[in-house]
Amino acid sequence: MDDVTQIGLIGDCSPEVRAHAAIPLALQLVSSELGRIISVRWFLTDSLRAEGGLSSMDGLWCVPGSPYASMEGALRAIRFAREEGIPFLGTCGGFQHALIEYFRNVLGLTGADHAESNPQAVMPVIAPLSCSLVGVTGDILLSPGSRVAESFGGSRARESYHCNYGFNATYLSRLQGSALSVSGVDEEGAVRAVELADHRFFVGTLFQPELSAFSGVIHPLIRAFVRAATEFHRSRPEAP
Repeated sequence: MDDVTQIGLIGDCSPEVRAHAAIPLALQLVSSELGRIISVRWFLTDSLRAEGGLSSMDGLWCVPGSPYASMEGALRAIRFAREEGIPFLGTCGGFQHALIEYFRNVLGLTGADHAESNPQAVMPVIAPLSCSLVGVTGDILLSPGSRVAESFGGSRARESYHCNYGFNATYLSRLQGSALSVSGVDEEGAVRAVELADHRFFVGTLFQPELSAFSGVIHPLIRAFVRAATEFHRSRPEAP
């Protein structure tokens, strides 16, 4: 299947979640532009009790729609992508859980949690936003030299959100000096994108780039993710 890039979607597919309808459209737009067949496979979070086929994927996208049926399943998939070098994109809930996974398994802060699924969390790395971002569009300032800025081809982007929870700035200092860097903030300095510098492609955004597909627009970050997944596919030993 050298002509097929396989993308695994981590989440609990639901017709009620707009992003779940947008993501296949967004991938199809990139497929048409690049002339590359993209095969999409859903991995429901409560089915991810083990690796369960993730290793056959060329890219993993942890999608919006949290709280997930199984938070542990989502974290397990994110960790697998991070440790195995599989291109990873996390949007909205995927961004939130990528941060939790990193805090727990890399920084050793096992109490890191999500205030939505655990309101009593002692370390709410993901906490309620002071102002809801449901239906909001805003400017993102991108860090020079970051993969996200490179994908956009500039230092500023205007993006759409659909969320009530985000990164708790109380814990920002914990990321200083780590491999997970902040690559995008809003105009007030709140974290909106993160990435791993030592990974072939590991990006999380609180904003939802997939929503651009409803306007027929190819999003540069999704294009970059698919390109990374395709390069990863071609680097596999079985690929000619």
